[in-house]
Amino acid sequence: MASGEGRRHHHRNLVPLAALISREMKSEKRERPTVRYGYAAQSRKGEDYFMMKTDCQRVPGNSSSTFSVFAIFDGHNGNAAAIFTKENLLNHVMGAIPRGLGREEWLQALPRALVAGHQDKLMSSLTIFLLPGETSGTTVTFVIVDRWTVTVASVGDSRCILNAQGGAVSTLTVDHRLEDNVEERERVTASGGEVGRLSIVGGVEIGPLRCWPGGLCLSRSIGDMDVGEFIVPIPYVKQVKLSNAGGRLIIASDGIWDALSSEMAAKSCHGLPAELAARQVVKEALRTRGLKDDTTCIVVDIIPPDNSLLSSPLPKKQNKLRSLIFWKRSLDSANKLAKKLSAVGIVEELFEEGSAMLAERLGNDSSAGQSTSGLFMCAVCQVDLAPSEGISVHAGSIFSTSSKPWQGPFLCADCRNKKDAMEGKCRSRVKVV
Repeated sequence: MASGEGRRHHHRNLVPLAALISREMKSEKRERPTVRYGYAAQSRKGEDYFMMKTDCQRVPGNSSSTFSVFAIFDGHNGNAAAIFTKENLLNHVMGAIPRGLGREEWLQALPRALVAGHQDKLMSSLTIFLLPGETSGTTVTFVIVDRWTVTVASVGDSRCILNAQGGAVSTLTVDHRLEDNVEERERVTASGGEVGRLSIVGGVEIGPLRCWPGGLCLSRSIGDMDVGEFIVPIPYVKQVKLSNAGGRLIIASDGIWDALSSEMAAKSCHGLPAELAARQVVKEALRTRGLKDDTTCIVVDIIPPDNSLLSSPLPKKQNKLRSLIFWKRSLDSANKLAKKLSAVGIVEELFEEGSAMLAERLGNDSSAGQSTSGLFMCAVCQVDLAPSEGISVHAGSIFSTSSKPWQGPFLCADCRNKKDAMEGKCRSRVKVV
């Protein structure tokens, strides 16, 4: 009898599944920020390309799995590599993420997928796409926004900065310019490349530091088929989680950053909506330096759902005095809120890795790369491998207890050769004359 009453009491507390789903969707709607964005560009060479896509879905057909992608591709020596990467990189990244993952697992898988997506599957496709003798390349700054989580992958010298509520400006990318990056210079020379300036008649050296052969100023890029293996497409990846206060991303090509510091760019557009902000950043860069390069800027605002200060326009019927009083009060309120939020920590760093060593980037997971068919897959290009064909990313290295030659991930022979070349274990066949 008592057990029966207990069962009846338990049933009275049950909530229908439909009600639970409804509650979860309402909660998710409250928690999901508003994403607003704008862009501006001035072209000199016609080699800058960009992407703004806000309707991507982790699960096809599921609107609650929506995320956004913003990217800049700054081409050089032509625009073919930039165009191809813009049209294909997202598909390669998504193809490197296992299916059936929940949102948190999906976010954790993103950094590794961004490394795999930049590698040989994309590069080999690009080789087929380029015309014979074509040697164009491109930088990439690739930003994925999923609610409050921002994941950035970058190769080259385009940049993404975060201006969090409270005024703190942080850089979410690393510039791969040989002139400025000592670690990359050391890696390139250790891998068989030569770093130096352009030498003219009389032995006079001019211009920025470049990598030879090829004469590229960057140590990482996509494309550039005429340079050695030491110019790698392995991205620096950083993932952060914003507080519920949100923040602003400024993503731009080097036409902006050669003219403005990160702080100057953030300050120049402070208080403006995203579209006007992007125009203002470009305008300020041109005012400072002139149009010496393609200049492209994307501004992305991640706005709390209850933030009426950023989302509500002024009432139409207001005189100028009332408008000024309204905005002064709003600004005072926003400043007070920002000071409170800045005291509790605005940004949580979830992941950061910039190594050019694939063994470090792909991890020590012994089950990594196993396909649903039971075969193994190359962790980079995802080609199926028979058990006897896979080569561990750790093979041939000095093994530790956590890094053994029979542990995955595994690579195909082509990707293994590319990895060895990147890490200086074999020398480029291209010689400097």
